Amino acid sequence: MTTPLSRYYPMLPSGLEGLIDLALDLRFSWNHEADALWKQLNQEVWHMTHNPWLVLQSVSRQTLDKLKENKEFHAAVHSLLETQKKIANSELWYARRYRESPLKNIVYFCMEFGLSEALPIYSGGLGLLAGDHLKAASELGIPLTGVGILYQSGYFRQAVDEEGNQIAMYPANNTSELPVTQVRDASGEWLRLHLPLFPGRNVWVRVWQARIGGITLYLLDTNDPLNSPMDRCISTELYGGGLEQRLQQEILLGIGGWHLLKALKIEPDVCHLNEGHAALVVLARAKSFMRAHDVTFEEALAVTRAGNLFTTHTPVKAGFDRFPRHLVERYLGTYASEGLHITLDALMELARGADEGPDAPFNMAYLAIRGSHAINGVSRLHGQVSQGLFVNLFPAWPMTEIPVGHVTNGVHVPSWESAPSLTFWNNACGHDRWDDELQGMEERIRKQSDADLWHLRMDNRHRLVNYVRSYDEQHQIGSVSPDRLQIEPLFDANILTIGFARRFATYKRPNLLLRDPDRLVRILNHPDRPVQLIIAGKAHPADRFGQDMVRAWVQFCRRPDVRQRAIYISDYDMLLAERMVQGVDVWLNNPRRPWEASGTSGMKVLVNGGLNLSVQDGWWAEAYDPAVGWSLGDGMEHAEEYNEHLDATEAEELYRLLENEVVPDFYQRDSQGIPLAWVKRMRESMARLTPFFSTNRMVREYTEKYYIPLADGYARRSQNGGRQGRDLVSWRRALNRGRGTVRFGRRIIEDLDNGQRRFSIPVYLGDVSAEHVAVQLFADNPKQAPTIINLRRHLPLLGAVNGYSYVGEVAADRPAEHYTPRVVPANPNASIPLDNSWIVWDT
Repeated sequence: MTTPLSRYYPMLPSGLEGLIDLALDLRFSWNHEADALWKQLNQEVWHMTHNPWLVLQSVSRQTLDKLKENKEFHAAVHSLLETQKKIANSELWYARRYRESPLKNIVYFCMEFGLSEALPIYSGGLGLLAGDHLKAASELGIPLTGVGILYQSGYFRQAVDEEGNQIAMYPANNTSELPVTQVRDASGEWLRLHLPLFPGRNVWVRVWQARIGGITLYLLDTNDPLNSPMDRCISTELYGGGLEQRLQQEILLGIGGWHLLKALKIEPDVCHLNEGHAALVVLARAKSFMRAHDVTFEEALAVTRAGNLFTTHTPVKAGFDRFPRHLVERYLGTYASEGLHITLDALMELARGADEGPDAPFNMAYLAIRGSHAINGVSRLHGQVSQGLFVNLFPAWPMTEIPVGHVTNGVHVPSWESAPSLTFWNNACGHDRWDDELQGMEERIRKQSDADLWHLRMDNRHRLVNYVRSYDEQHQIGSVSPDRLQIEPLFDANILTIGFARRFATYKRPNLLLRDPDRLVRILNHPDRPVQLIIAGKAHPADRFGQDMVRAWVQFCRRPDVRQRAIYISDYDMLLAERMVQGVDVWLNNPRRPWEASGTSGMKVLVNGGLNLSVQDGWWAEAYDPAVGWSLGDGMEHAEEYNEHLDATEAEELYRLLENEVVPDFYQRDSQGIPLAWVKRMRESMARLTPFFSTNRMVREYTEKYYIPLADGYARRSQNGGRQGRDLVSWRRALNRGRGTVRFGRRIIEDLDNGQRRFSIPVYLGDVSAEHVAVQLFADNPKQAPTIINLRRHLPLLGAVNGYSYVGEVAADRPAEHYTPRVVPANPNASIPLDNSWIVWDT
């Protein structure tokens, strides 16, 4: 696995072989020290692709012959290789902070990874978040490995025709041009796995790897010549095809991914399931433990779930992948019966809600929850929304106790900062600012002068305007009739620039700003305070309404009275996203709350001095303060469906915000031409928000809140062949047998002299052991966490079998009837209600 890459690739001239290692390390996507080298090799290819590996393959022999005699070029390559080696041998944050931690290996499963446009295997926010997660893990030294799929086409590419209709295209990913390498076994052969999709149908799976600094991402694909044409296409498109292909891909990711780990002899402490697409890994991990320790599936799952984390990114039930019973039976029926030794009904039950019947579809998010020991949403608000989505997995439990936490997303800041921003932050906070815990960054940014901040904003906007003009010349002019062309150049580097770019989905309301086109035109063309607008984004090829919205924007931007001030840029990808978040003054986001789980695009403008105007949804619900940006909407939760009154109201508010606050603040200047109120917001936004909404903070939070505790819990449960897991199963079964025998007697309540109130509650436990449960008082609280009082087991009830009086005191500041007694599971080795959702209320 560690054979030098030069063995498998054509040799470069002596002294330049190190370019292979530099080109195949995706650290190039955020560290730009080698950019000058790639430009020297082939400036055109580098400019068009930002793919060093493709640059190496396209460089001419004549150029190489010149450079092999260039001592400065050799020295630059050597210096970069030494820096790479120094970083690899450095003691990074995790090693310094958690040298004695039991956590040695996290495996991060995800359907898509957005690392660089040079490796287009992502669609949008989920993939970009996953890519940023791996980059931050590399910088912090987190022991993490990624597992994903190498798609032959990836997600669709977008073009628009003369009428503004979206055209979906699927160019092939030529693997020889991607910065990935074949994974080879000890004999030097390409590692290939044999994956049984179902009896009689085995699929060959090829294994690739991408290197991201100190992190390895393994990628699986089925485009093997020994597979049938149908099976070669399993890994063709990301989110393409129908349900059957999606299930095949998720088997490839979850079960195939686990087979890969076994082949590589990787033993994870923690499996991080980034979305429900990876849920089948919980079955594969349990099956592996079953075989190793000769235990039942139920016992193996009780052990292995302790090392699984499920992160959900979906704010609506319809967003979860669900498969009909006949497909599950076809692809997983034999896996269940012969591999897990459970029935198909038992398998289906793992992936449906408690209130759903036997014909309910197989829900991957539900399976992930039942196979994990921790669940988190991706913002504080999304964690609360997810509690409502998963309440039917924990019947009779209050929504506030549904076990969903949250880690608010962040972005890998170095990947999204412009060259001027990099210089600004280097001067303000040092070159190694993202390698530790970000101490002091806020104070240092607050010390930066108004002039320096405004120069940064001007430089970033100017770069974006140049890009837009270049794009217009290459793509737009040919589709616009000569009589509609403006004499004046497109865009102006001194004008307020607003950006909106995201997936064109109904709930994101990309056309809210178009509700009154004439009013928008007046804002754009104001004689003293003009505004320019950049729009980008794709609609799913099956989303007719989304494509209608794309068409409306394209047609609006081509109006003669608008064209100089607004542009729709097609084929939104990472390269375009970088340009936009680096250059815009304001990032606009106006979804219907609470349907944006987190959103990360608005976080990417922070480091570049951009400001946010957004609905308080996802991350902005935590970040917003009048000192850092603008808020849109009433802060209430609304249905995902179209709401005419809501949209009309919030469109009016958006226009007024632009006309009365945003635009005037930008143009209100002092004698030096600096908008002081604007710069004040910039400073607060950059200082307060950039460090927190970074993957540095996010990955450290995952490590401390989830990875380390889960690794410790899995280590304890897996000891002695999984003895603790077997004990938990016995305990759970005993409680289930006695559920119907528990009842409550009449409670006695007395007021005490010290402002306390004493509850005495007779509880007849029937067939349930008193050692297996706790008796509590529960009182809900709409504004904060509920009040839960653990009662003391006092005296046996005379004449009763297994009956006791339970006693406890509460503050007498609320009515006694607010408190309800209940019996809940109690086990020092269990997480309640994840390990056991048994509960009995005194009704």
